Amino acid sequence: MRIGLLSDSHGFLDEAIFTHFADCDEIWHAGDFGSLELLNRLDAFKPLRGVFGNIDDGAVRQRVSLDLGWECEGIQVYMTHIGGYPGRYERNVKKELTKRTPAVFICGHSHILRVMRDEGLGLLHMNPGACGHQGWHTERTVITFTAQAGKIGDLAVIQLGPRGRGR
Repeated sequence: MRIGLLSDSHGFLDEAIFTHFADCDEIWHAGDFGSLELLNRLDAFKPLRGVFGNIDDGAVRQRVSLDLGWECEGIQVYMTHIGGYPGRYERNVKKELTKRTPAVFICGHSHILRVMRDEGLGLLHMNPGACGHQGWHTERTVITFTAQAGKIGDLAVIQLGPRGRGR
């Protein structure tokens, strides 16, 4: 299964995402959609799994939850928007990771692209950075990867261009 992973769109959806995610089976959004219209466009394009972020309004929150856990191709996945990273997880997230024991933990919020192993919890941490224009990041990014037979592979970081000003 091929996955397109993004976060922190903040209401802006780069049209290039539709090209980069054309061969994806699912899209996963790690929060801060920014609008119900953006969520609906992604959902109409490909099957969508997502969580709401701190900027998402009630309409988005009615469609997606605070956190989400599921199995994909033999891989246990846990996703929430505000999560931290290995060694610096949010307190409640650390409890969930210990309880759920996922193989992959996905979050957004920081606008910092990170893909790293957490040897202590035995998981892969993924944050796709931010694909929108709001925030302090300099480059807009998304990730694609495959999930197959219990393993993550073919991971690619896609740079969408610099964050614009005043958008």
